[in-house]
Parts: sequence; C-alpha cells; structure tokens
Amino acid sequence: MPKNILNNKKPWVIWITGLPGSGKSTISRKVQEKLLAKRIKSKILELDEIRKIITPNPKYTDEERDIVYLSLVYMARLLADCGINVIIDATGNRLAYREKARELISNFIEVYIKCPLDICIKREEERDAQHSPKDIYKKGISGESGNVPGINVPYEESPNPEIVIDSSKCSINESAEIIIKYIGF
Repeated sequence: MPKNILNNKKPWVIWITGLPGSGKSTISRKVQEKLLAKRIKSKILELDEIRKIITPNPKYTDEERDIVYLSLVYMARLLADCGINVIIDATGNRLAYREKARELISNFIEVYIKCPLDICIKREEERDAQHSPKDIYKKGISGESGNVPGINVPYEESPNPEIVIDSSKCSINESAEIIIKYIGF
C-alpha cells in the first residue's frame, strides 16, 4: 500500500539499495529529476561520494563500513529533521545498516534494486561513475579485494522492503515511476 507522503507533510528518506551495478545511482537521479518536475525537492546522498570525505583512503573493513553507514544514516536523519527529502544511493550490503535507518528515520522507505550478478558485473565494467571505485568486481573476483558485495561479502536482502524492482526487467524510467507512484506523487 503506497504511503502518500505528500499528505502527511513530513520529509521522507528513500534508501535505494542493491548490488553495485544494479542501477541505484541512475534510478536515484531519475527519481530526483521526476520529483523536481513536480516541484518536489530532494537531496541525493551518494555513499561513494561521502565515503571519500569520511574515509579518504578506504579499506572497506567491517569496522570502517559500520562507521560510514552509520554516518550516512545520521546525515539522512538530520536532513529529514530539517525538512529536506532524502534519497540514499548506497549498496548497504548489511541488513543492519538499513534496519538502523528504519529505526532512526520515521518516514523511511527501502527500495531494493534486484539485479542478477552477471548483469551487475557487465554494467560495472561499462560504467563511468564519478565517485564509485573502479573495477570493483574484477578486484573481488581476482582476490585483490576481499570486500565486494555479491562476490566475497554477502548482500543481505531485507525480508520486507517497501519496493522491489528488478532492474534487468524494468527500464530506468519505469523504475523511477514505480517509486514515485509508491510515495504518492
């Protein structure tokens, strides 16, 4: 059942999560673009950009990820508390990260971008993302990196995300429309 966020006037936080290469960033930007066309402002918190400030030389350890993700959740909460709608663009491979957001943010929506690993790998090889690390899957498969979600670190699916979108079957525009419709715009 859609949450008509517009009616309750509270700022919202949408976490768009999924494996690297699933389409999170592209879908996040499309959602923001469609909302702006409706005169609804939002801020995208892109974890790969934020990580460069919090951990300029990332090691991607569990401890470091805990700090980075808790910082991200807290930033989103602060923005929402100040009346700003937020779109989180982050893998958030551990369910605990997303559950912490659900616990701390009252108007929270989790969007799981489901996509087969082989398609994610192909997309990641072809993308020229501004902030994300390069060749993440290649490094994970070769053993150069031991912390790649979907390769050598699990991605823990939520048992109850508000929205699940298979980005191998839905276009970017269709994916954004599903999210927009769910939140009631």
